[in-house]
Amino acid sequence: MPIAKIAPSMLSSDFASLAAEAHRMIKNGADWLHMDVMDGHFVPNITIGAPVIQSLRKHTNVFLDCHLMVSNPEKWVDDFAKAGASLYCFHIEATNEPEALIEQIKKAGMKVGVAVKPKTPIETVFPLVDKIDMCLVMTVEPGFGGQKFMPDCMPKVQSLREKFPKLDIEVDGGLSLDTIDTAAQAGANVIVAGTSVFKAESPKDVISTLREKVESVQSKS
Repeated sequence: MPIAKIAPSMLSSDFASLAAEAHRMIKNGADWLHMDVMDGHFVPNITIGAPVIQSLRKHTNVFLDCHLMVSNPEKWVDDFAKAGASLYCFHIEATNEPEALIEQIKKAGMKVGVAVKPKTPIETVFPLVDKIDMCLVMTVEPGFGGQKFMPDCMPKVQSLREKFPKLDIEVDGGLSLDTIDTAAQAGANVIVAGTSVFKAESPKDVISTLREKVESVQSKS
C-alpha cells in the first residue's frame, strides 16, 4: 500500500487569505493541498478555477491535488497545467473518452486522477487503473463541503485496494477523527479533510492523527 498522504481541502479555508491558509496547512503537516474546482454545471456549486491555482502556485511549491467537478474536463487541461496544478483529477461520469483525456493530462505534464461519485460503480475505473496515478472515491455527493461521510462507499475502496495494492486511493467527504478508521481499514491512503482540519483547535494534531490511523493499518498489512 502506498504511503499515507493528508490533503486538507482548501474549500474549507478562508479564500480571502488563501496563501496564508496554504502555508498554515503545510506548516501543520499537510502533504498535499486539495483544490475543489466546481463549475455550477456538473455540480450545483461554483468555487475556483485555474486563475486561483496560478495565484496560489506563486506562493508555494506544495503538491496541488486539483479535483475537477466540471463538465467537459478536456476543455480545462491546458489551463490547469499552465497554472501549476500537480494532479488533474476528472470525474469518470463527465467524459465519454477517458483514455484520450488521460493521455491529454499526461502530455500536459500533470499526474492523473479519476474520481467516482457515490452511486457510480467502481468497476467503471478498473480498465483505466494501469494508466492513472490515483483514484478518488467520493464519500459524499460532490458539490458542497461539510457533508456527512457515507460509509456505504467503503466496499468500493476495499475492492480497489484488493485489486490494485499499489494504487493511491483517495477518499473525500466527511473525513474526520470519527470516520478515519473506517476509511483507513478499507484501504484508503490519501485522505482529504476539510472542516475537520480547518475548524480544529489544533490542525497539526488532527493531520497527525489521520496519518497515524492510515499508517497503523499499513503496518498490519
